[in-house]
Amino acid sequence: MNQKQPAISVAELDLGGPAPTLRPAPGAEQPVPGDVYALVRVDGRPAATVLGRYEPGEDPAEVLAALAAKRLTDTGPGTAAERLAAAERTPAPSRTPPASVVVATRERPASLARALDSLLAQDHPDHELIVVDNAPRTSATHDLVTERYAGRVRYVREDRPGLATAHNAGVAAARGEILAFTDDDVIADPRWLSALAAPFAADPGLGCVTGLILPARLTTPAQILLESHGGFAKGFAPRLYDPARPPADEPLFPFTAGSFGSGANMAFRASALRRAGGFDPATGTGTPAKGGDDLYAFVAVLAAGHRLRYTPDALVWHHHRETWQDLRNQAYGYGAGLTAYLTATLVRRPALLPALLARVPRGLAHARAMTAERGGGDQQGHAPGQHGTHSHPWPASLSRLERRGMLYGPLGYLKARMNGAFR
Repeated sequence: MNQKQPAISVAELDLGGPAPTLRPAPGAEQPVPGDVYALVRVDGRPAATVLGRYEPGEDPAEVLAALAAKRLTDTGPGTAAERLAAAERTPAPSRTPPASVVVATRERPASLARALDSLLAQDHPDHELIVVDNAPRTSATHDLVTERYAGRVRYVREDRPGLATAHNAGVAAARGEILAFTDDDVIADPRWLSALAAPFAADPGLGCVTGLILPARLTTPAQILLESHGGFAKGFAPRLYDPARPPADEPLFPFTAGSFGSGANMAFRASALRRAGGFDPATGTGTPAKGGDDLYAFVAVLAAGHRLRYTPDALVWHHHRETWQDLRNQAYGYGAGLTAYLTATLVRRPALLPALLARVPRGLAHARAMTAERGGGDQQGHAPGQHGTHSHPWPASLSRLERRGMLYGPLGYLKARMNGAFR
């Protein structure tokens, strides 16, 4: 991996005024000449991303606006123009349901403070913030929340390690009709919670909503490589997943839960999540299973008959891990979390076994494709995360780690249960 690869500036390009304006993304530095990755907003809404290069003396807003204009006028399903037109036809909900935001954390007070500052700036009219301090080794998180955020953020301590266990502690403490979850390494857009909660008011059958995750910084080769191959982004087209009408383009539905969204940006109707049993405590970061807690919850809610919606209007900026070793750990953890969540689903919902077995052949092909060594390509005007336009080859070593993680995942889940995490 090229350790001297230059950083990419991260910015927001607003096309809503008389002239395009460019500003740094929240928490990012002012763009400098070179490559710039920009979120394009139209009338405030996230509409697309572009990657462009400007030289000293050029106006970066004009350079990126030219790329954005082409992107926005593209035709076809799921394009930015189509998405914005559909959004304009969607009626605003009559009410915004009260919400609880749960942030699980462990010994990262600096990044937690950054996340909480953004969550306290939300425009949602009725919400509470809950920090779950998971298996703390010091009092740093407790001191931060009870002193700097006293009266504005609730503190909950959960001594059993594991992200799912921490999330369940937040669920138990929460009072909102909607339970939103994000990580301690994000900066939330001011409209994030309102955009995440609004679909629940419009659709009584909705059990879960997920949102858009973009990179807050692209300063290291590991961050750029991850985002170049999709990162956490799920695109700019809203999507409804309905178990009564399985999507024709996803033959593995609902078991490809990673396509629904990610745990750093998700919300559930509280009644639906509680009836589904919450998160499986033998999954998630901090357990031998390594991950999969969010994927398990998605499928649990869908299996109960609820719909799931992805909305790109609900945006958070995620601080990707910075080092090569972080990326190695992430690749292994993704693979382990995937098969751990599938194991958890079958252990706790054996009625789904026939449906899963029927999808095994296609599932194996999907797993091979997902972990294949992915080559590079020309990325002219395409931002990292624009699938199919990768400019940074995915190393074979990371593909092998993903596959090893997949083999380990069921064992990791069973280890977690034997350790008593399921209680």
